[in-house]
Amino acid sequence: MIFRQAFEKREAEEISPNDRRLLEILGVDPETEYSTRGKAALREATVFACIKILAESVSKLPLKIYQEDGNGFKRQVSNDLATLLKLRPNPYMSASDFWRCVETQRNMHKGNAYVNIEFDDRGNVVGLWPIDQERVTIYVDDTGYVAPGVKLWYEVETEDGLRRVMPDEMLHFKSMLTLDGIVGISPLDSLKGLIEGGASAQKFMNNFYKQGLQVKGIVQYVGDLNEKAKKEFRERFESMSSGLKNSHRIALMPVGYQYQPISLTMHDAQFFENNKMTVTQIASAFGIKLHQLNDLDRSTHTNMEQQEKQFYMDTMQPILTMYEQEMTYKLFTDRQLSRGYYLKFNVDSILRGDLKARYEAYKIGIEGGFLKPNEARVKEEMPTDPAGDRLYANGNIIPLELAGSQYVKGGGQTEEEGEDEGNSGASGDTGNTGSE
Repeated sequence: MIFRQAFEKREAEEISPNDRRLLEILGVDPETEYSTRGKAALREATVFACIKILAESVSKLPLKIYQEDGNGFKRQVSNDLATLLKLRPNPYMSASDFWRCVETQRNMHKGNAYVNIEFDDRGNVVGLWPIDQERVTIYVDDTGYVAPGVKLWYEVETEDGLRRVMPDEMLHFKSMLTLDGIVGISPLDSLKGLIEGGASAQKFMNNFYKQGLQVKGIVQYVGDLNEKAKKEFRERFESMSSGLKNSHRIALMPVGYQYQPISLTMHDAQFFENNKMTVTQIASAFGIKLHQLNDLDRSTHTNMEQQEKQFYMDTMQPILTMYEQEMTYKLFTDRQLSRGYYLKFNVDSILRGDLKARYEAYKIGIEGGFLKPNEARVKEEMPTDPAGDRLYANGNIIPLELAGSQYVKGGGQTEEEGEDEGNSGASGDTGNTGSE
């Protein structure tokens, strides 16, 4: 299948500043004043918090290169690519800034993040450049009609025009949902109604406080007023009774006017219940736990650590796996892949508990014979010791088939039986000697 957009002509068109289409291009929905497109989605507090938590969770994890041999042994590799990923993927971004940018883009309304790979003349990776998702279009040509042998490519809008980028030159990170495996689906598309409701609730609260907590009402007047008189009276009355500076002050009414308030409290409108439900639904769509949004109604000191582990397993692990697989495939050569090279995030900062729990885990690993002391020291960023590269085992642990053999002496007798027989034999010898 060939996407129809691949053959559409691009034509320049002038748009008036008053044209409603201009608002759509700028990411503003003219119908609701709120939009899930571009930066406009971040105006809703819960969406901003969820994307911020995901971006910071990825950016704080070190990304390392490992090599696995045929026996399953893994060792960390230090080379130019490892330095680039650890310190500065490009001259303008630190590694932390780079991943915050990429993860934020991935969670925006298009659900895709793109990173252009820069190679030198020898084919080595020398830079990673994030691209605004609004500038990228994906084309698929299943029949090879446009370019034989090329099934998929990316078209990037630049200041100099359009540039075609091949798949091996582009890192493509998708949202967790995809219908075709090529393009990700952002949760913002499904949350549009909730986000608009949340943004409207924020605007309602702002207006509520700006108006000085004054309720709406009806002014009754015996007689008739023309439109100009109505407008003048409304403006004077609102300027006298609305706003924070007029909060709890007395409003004067002309003779013949009577004010009747219309009271609909937030409790009657179930404002707080609906707002809390909106927060819960948006957080659930992004995989964020409520305690991370400072909702501690169901959180305790005992289950907080467990919730953090659940956040890693349920939310972060699929995201990190997606990143690792895409980068491992495209940043290494075929020769490096055949030699067992791969990329992996170090998630110890998420899974590690307090100091006592970590040290107890190290103790179990070392005494169990599968963790070397130096490996535990490296995890704690301590210098290695020359004698710490050996495996140790507790001498009290033996194979099941040898259980009890440590008590067996010659002749198949246990030590306890041998001691009993020895004592009785000594007693008999003494008796015999005495009788003789």
